Amino acid sequence: MSCAAERETVRISVDHVCDVLVAGAGIAGIMAAIEAAEAGCSVVLMSKGETFSGSSFYPGTWGLGLIGPADPSDRKDLAATIREVGCGMADPAMVETFVDGISPAIERVRVMGVRLRRAQSSEKEFIPCFDHKHRDWNGIEFASAREVFSQRMDALGITRLPHCELLELVVQDGCVCGAIAAEGDSLRCFGCKAFVLATGGYGSLFEERLCTDDVEGIGQALALHAGCTLINLEFMQMMPGYLSPAYKTIFNEKTFRFTQLSHPDGSPLLDAETEKLLVQRSTHGPFTARLGSKLVDLAIFRACLADKSGVTVRYQETLRQNPPEFVKTYFDWLAETKHLTMDDPIQIGIFAHAANGGVRIAPDGSTGVPGLFACGEATGGMHGADRIGGLSTANGLVFGGKAGRAAAVFCRQAECPPVDVLFDLWHTPAPGQPLECLRAAMTRAAMIEREEAGLAAAEQEVTEMQKGLAKTPGGAVRQVAESRRLALRFETALAILKAARLRRESRGSHYRSDFPQQDPEQAYPILVKKTDSGTTAQFQEGWQG
Repeated sequence: MSCAAERETVRISVDHVCDVLVAGAGIAGIMAAIEAAEAGCSVVLMSKGETFSGSSFYPGTWGLGLIGPADPSDRKDLAATIREVGCGMADPAMVETFVDGISPAIERVRVMGVRLRRAQSSEKEFIPCFDHKHRDWNGIEFASAREVFSQRMDALGITRLPHCELLELVVQDGCVCGAIAAEGDSLRCFGCKAFVLATGGYGSLFEERLCTDDVEGIGQALALHAGCTLINLEFMQMMPGYLSPAYKTIFNEKTFRFTQLSHPDGSPLLDAETEKLLVQRSTHGPFTARLGSKLVDLAIFRACLADKSGVTVRYQETLRQNPPEFVKTYFDWLAETKHLTMDDPIQIGIFAHAANGGVRIAPDGSTGVPGLFACGEATGGMHGADRIGGLSTANGLVFGGKAGRAAAVFCRQAECPPVDVLFDLWHTPAPGQPLECLRAAMTRAAMIEREEAGLAAAEQEVTEMQKGLAKTPGGAVRQVAESRRLALRFETALAILKAARLRRESRGSHYRSDFPQQDPEQAYPILVKKTDSGTTAQFQEGWQG
């Protein structure tokens, strides 16, 4: 490694070359790595956290819900429902590819040996969130998935690099051909013929989030830098979670109709009319502007802004006497892992959960940038303004596999990776403080209640903070990594704010209190791109959703 002080760069030699390099070790990244390796490629799977990480293996719930068509005749209805629930923001071609791939993907992991819970009940609680009928409901158990996927990756010779953090994509002649990463106190440079981005969503841009801290939005910014387009960024799932005693545990929405909600002082949270909406609120997990039950979420969110201790939840006696099967499963898990029962009062708030938008991809996982593929929560197009429950996991399985296979095909005609690259070496003193300021700004302006004044103020605040970041040449690798991560988060946050400001209506998970109705004139996805003049957001022209 030799310094070029006048350019404040270092030249880093490539220390590992592979066919396919995958960043992100949730369900999508793991499936991409397995599929690429089974196609005969040498594969490296890197992740900032442990190998089984990200939203896929979030410890605040029992496992991964997964739904697909009930049978072949159900595919048409599921595709139509995805488009309807997505409020016209899901790409029809992506939806068709998605639905056609779910059942084969479920069977694939079943044959591999992953234990799947099957719903044998006709109870309405097993109807997926935002859906209108029963589907093929499955539950992937974390322990089984870890064991089976680990054995398969070992058998295929996949190199796993946990705690190896992606910092920059190497782009030469318009083609992605490697990456620079931080591993402990060392900078590493990887050469590859194809790269799969599976770094997850952007939940960690908010103060309260139901995701692990490695779901931080850096992949979206890196994709912008490489020349990709982002889509549907303003559509993010926000949902109730525990503030105490089991912080960041997902609240089971099916129990809403059995609850009594109150302020910390014991006064009722909801008036009599809004309380009637708790039955409807029990049918979906995330917030949506489409239904009257949005008033419940808004009341919880506003109460938490006024008092961070949250809203107190107590359960009615009817739930204790005869809990539905789905709810009983949840409370059994809660008692075993969190030591909580129905008798324990809890405090809840609104949390950022999962992104419905991200890097725009084609049905095979390609991004339009040669050598760069993407999958999982880092991407958008297969979902819309709202997403049916259980389809996030399905997305990871289907498009993770497709991205891995497409990357393997690309490798056959790709040129050899570079031997060394130049890397700008700088750090930002005390990056923790601006990160907390960023999260506070995003929480105030871009959670479930958005309006022009707040969004504009947040965009200006984030822009000023971004411009004010002091870039000091050099620095220890850990400082450099933390600073790079912060800068990328600022870019993704600004992209979200620009999209949210442009959409002057309410549609699905995007609610504007100053424009509370859906506007047919805005029935177009918003695309975010990086240009010479900066990051821009615009409606997609010629949309036929």
